[in-house]
Amino acid sequence: MTPLRHLTPLDRWFDLAEQGLRTVWGTHHAQRPLPRAVTPDQGGLLDVDDRKLSAALMRVNHVGEVCAQALYLAQAGTTRNETLREHFLTAAREEADHLAWTSERVAELGGRTSLINPLWFAGAFAIGLVAGRSGDRSSLGFVIETERQVEQHLDSHLSRLPARDQDSRAIVTAMRDDEVRHAKAAEAAGGVAPPTPVQWLMRAAAKVMTTTAHRI
Repeated sequence: MTPLRHLTPLDRWFDLAEQGLRTVWGTHHAQRPLPRAVTPDQGGLLDVDDRKLSAALMRVNHVGEVCAQALYLAQAGTTRNETLREHFLTAAREEADHLAWTSERVAELGGRTSLINPLWFAGAFAIGLVAGRSGDRSSLGFVIETERQVEQHLDSHLSRLPARDQDSRAIVTAMRDDEVRHAKAAEAAGGVAPPTPVQWLMRAAAKVMTTTAHRI
């Protein structure tokens, strides 16, 4: 990833576009090891239905990470604050680990990632542009609300994943811990919570995404 502080505004957008293309169509490599269960995983004992459920849930999580990349890249591109831009890019790099982890786990379970990832990325990038244009504090507040909703979403997946699928549980737990940290960092940086109607809209959009990605 090229340090955006050393680029012209146009170069920055080209760099972000390249990162976006890699997000949707590239092969992802995590900087951190894939989380694994502390106790021996019993995923090999999953029956067909459990394996199918785990793969679908991890596909939803993968879509969430595609959207996270789009949001953070758009917000990094719109802010004029170099410190805040680096904040968004650091979070994007950590979320890229999630992208690689979920992609690998979906493959291990015999599933596939969403067929409409380009659409998810484009929609989330547009939302990120709107959030970024609303001002830095509002943009950070959008991060806070997004990460808190993702935390709740991941908690729900921990309750739905088959008990024997300990490796998927380890991945989701690590992702949730990162999301909590990102929300706290955005709050410490001065983020302000978005208005209640905006929070409702965000929840409605997330519901559409999770429901659709579970199947497609």
